[in-house]
Amino acid sequence: MRAEARSGLLLAGPYAAFLLVFNVYTMLFAVALVFMDWDLVTPPRFAGVENVRLLAVDDRFWRAIGNTLFFLAMHLPVQIVVALALALALDRPLALRSFWRAAFFLPVVISGAVVTILWGAVYATDVGLLNTMLHRVGIAPVPWLTHPDVALPALAAMFTWRNVGFYVVIYLAGLQYVPRSCYEAISLEGATPWQRFRYVTLPSLKPQTILVVTLSTINAFQIFIEPYVMTGGGPLRRTLTVVLYMYRQAFSYQKMGYAATIGLALAVIIFIVLAVQRRLIGKAEES
Repeated sequence: MRAEARSGLLLAGPYAAFLLVFNVYTMLFAVALVFMDWDLVTPPRFAGVENVRLLAVDDRFWRAIGNTLFFLAMHLPVQIVVALALALALDRPLALRSFWRAAFFLPVVISGAVVTILWGAVYATDVGLLNTMLHRVGIAPVPWLTHPDVALPALAAMFTWRNVGFYVVIYLAGLQYVPRSCYEAISLEGATPWQRFRYVTLPSLKPQTILVVTLSTINAFQIFIEPYVMTGGGPLRRTLTVVLYMYRQAFSYQKMGYAATIGLALAVIIFIVLAVQRRLIGKAEES
């Protein structure tokens, strides 16, 4: 073996070991737990497919799946539209443009728990910022986090605000590579601003849109901090998400095998949803 190859293997060794221990091993261990009954105290006991059978008839799990899909249906379109609109605005010559770009990205780097606590104060029924503003204009307070029909949309709005800066950066990067000659050519043909956006900007940003859809979907399925801190899964389990339910099974009831089964089912569902999205996007590109 050449010296360069040995040096490359030596340098890659620590990362390979890290990958094997913290990724490959943990994934294999999680799959093995699906067939185990383990409470973190007694030794694991082989349970066969009991966890899978329990998952199939668990009403709370399917309620959590429904809540998460509904959350995704609300969050994803708003996330794409808001991120794209902000990216287009921040791509124009603006005063303090660098400041505004940093300001929109700031919530992404702040701790999720801190953001959630702040928004909990904003959503508070009696003394929250939103209800105080509504009261001043003569509108009755809204129970943002305690009404079954309002709590999940309120979480979706906060989740969009917190993450939109990351997707703005993705769209801004894509806008830098849109050929200016295309804008000039279509402008000479008398195209309106909407037509320039429809026939030049939007098609050029398809790779970025696919990336935003993929990352937003994965993040939406993994939502945990917001319902855990703000609602605890209530009211009436309307904000119970899959990851929150998995956490409770693992660390409240010490059902590690069943929690691993929920995690594996979540991974499969995310894969299916992403596959459907990519297929729909492909059909839209062909039409």
